[in-house]
Amino acid sequence: MSDHDETPAEDQDDTRAGRGDGGGESGNRLRKELPQEVPASAPAAEEVPQEPEPEPERAPEPQPDPEPPLTGRQRLVQGVWPPRVTRAQLIVAVLLFGLGFGLAVQVASNSDSDSALRGARQEDLVRILDELDDRTQRLEDEKQGLEKQRDELENSSDQAEEARKQTIEKERQLGILAGTVAAQGPGITMTIEDTKGTVEADMLLDAIQELRAAGAEAIQVNGVRVVAGTYLTDAGKGVSVDGNKINAPYRFKVIGKPQDLEPALNIPGGVVQTLEKEQATVTIERSTDIVVDALRAAKRPDYARSSSQ
Repeated sequence: MSDHDETPAEDQDDTRAGRGDGGGESGNRLRKELPQEVPASAPAAEEVPQEPEPEPERAPEPQPDPEPPLTGRQRLVQGVWPPRVTRAQLIVAVLLFGLGFGLAVQVASNSDSDSALRGARQEDLVRILDELDDRTQRLEDEKQGLEKQRDELENSSDQAEEARKQTIEKERQLGILAGTVAAQGPGITMTIEDTKGTVEADMLLDAIQELRAAGAEAIQVNGVRVVAGTYLTDAGKGVSVDGNKINAPYRFKVIGKPQDLEPALNIPGGVVQTLEKEQATVTIERSTDIVVDALRAAKRPDYARSSSQ
């Protein structure tokens, strides 16, 4: 065994101790020269998964105010609009439309017939009223004449003779109306010049009807007697009266009261204005002596017979 190995343990201990005591200063010097130990940083803490931050609570949305209750009128409007059309309602609407259209047409036609009077001058309206008054007076005179004849027949001592006289007078009157006898008296002469050939049969017929309504008792047109059954038709550039063709100028001879006949033809929208619109020229002359001498042959009725036989 070596010497070192044989060194007692106590010596070894003393040596360690002496090193320790004698080297105290050197040990401190070394510590000063050495940099200060930096403490090892603590191991990073294990990352702990962070819980997601809770979202901030949203404020509750404001609820709309409850709508006020509907009134009766609003409920009625909602029930009517938008419309829900059924077949029955559609049929009723069509019928009402047709009725309204018919009424509108009737009102328009009446307005057209009265438009001439609405646009007439005051003098024309006065003349029309005078004509109506004259017609009323003529009817009243005729009524009084018939009543007088009745009274004469009832009061006459010789009723047979009186009846005969009245029969003759009545026959003469009927002969004038029928065109079987000539007539003479006051009246007018109307001449229609038609250089353009625009006058038609219906225009002459309107003139005849207007003259009759004004009290004409006998009418003659270009040598043809006008009676109750007279008809007019267009015949080329002329007019046919009861099958007799006549040409312009058309000359009317009319027996009646001139103060009634002439205004009746000159009323606004009447015969004269209508003919003038067709570029015809109308001339009317009053006279105290008009002769209507065109005659019609007396025709016996084929079927009608007197009820007194």
